[in-house]
Amino acid sequence: IAYDAKNSPFFNLPTILFVDEIHRFNRAQQDSFLPFIEDGTITLIGATTENPSFSLNNALTSRLRVLILSTLSINDLSNILDNYEKKFGSLNLTNKAKEYLFEQAYGDARHLINMIENLKNLTKKNKIDLDVMFEFLQKKPINHDKKRESHYNLISAFHKSIRGSDVDATLYWLLRMLNAKEDPLYITRRLIRIASEDIGLADPNALKVAYLADETYRRVGSPEAELSIAQTAVYLALAPKSNKLYLAFEEAKKIAAKTANLMPPMHILNAPTKLMKDLGYANNYKYDHDEKLSFSNQNYFPEDMQKQRFYNPKDIGFEKDLKKRIEYFEKLRKLKK
Repeated sequence: IAYDAKNSPFFNLPTILFVDEIHRFNRAQQDSFLPFIEDGTITLIGATTENPSFSLNNALTSRLRVLILSTLSINDLSNILDNYEKKFGSLNLTNKAKEYLFEQAYGDARHLINMIENLKNLTKKNKIDLDVMFEFLQKKPINHDKKRESHYNLISAFHKSIRGSDVDATLYWLLRMLNAKEDPLYITRRLIRIASEDIGLADPNALKVAYLADETYRRVGSPEAELSIAQTAVYLALAPKSNKLYLAFEEAKKIAAKTANLMPPMHILNAPTKLMKDLGYANNYKYDHDEKLSFSNQNYFPEDMQKQRFYNPKDIGFEKDLKKRIEYFEKLRKLKK
């Protein structure tokens, strides 16, 4: 096509190349468009049901304008039905039946038209009501692929709803995933992560509850244990939130990587042999249980490293008590000095 456009132009008209499902082209095939786009030989229009950020290479997307085609609104679907009935006659639907028809279309005009064509074959003199719709129409499969964007979009919405303490949105996105036949164990793994990342020690029971949801599903299965997953999701959504443990973990990981060459201080190392004792291992170690208030105030960081403060709990939930404990040990350290 590009060769013909370049070498045999017809009245110098521009060549528009439309490629449907362009995400099915591999990276090398996508690159083959580049020189012809750059020199103006072709104007490329690609259509895809995938997110271009993941399915197309950067070289190609940087030369294209991305337009998002959203699902149709109820008004749009209603206009399609109105236009059909003006041209071919009324389908004789009740208002409730129309609402159900639009809901089942899920914003997809093609599926709506297929349902309309099915309904036109009905030879009923009376109004078509919901009972007839339930019996006659086939539900459109939910657009959910466990390896594609909708899979990650729904779990992201679910996670952020819990983080934002919106219990109703939490239940909504949970049921969106369950209705789409998402793996419930994928959801329970995320609940366990949320319990540690977004709640942490503000409510230590959150992790236990999340773990129990996972164990319950493994033992009981669907559909019975799906209610247990919902129970856990509601608990996490309404739990006090703190990411201080998560932040402390990330900061400690970063510092630990930078100082991986430093040895622990000699006094907290075990000395199982005489040679190690002679070298100073365990020398002057203080056994905290023998100290006043069971606190020795020894240094536990490497000798060439200052004492660090990673964990700074919030003044909320159980972390409020942990904050008091940290302050208590800080006072003891000052007294010991």
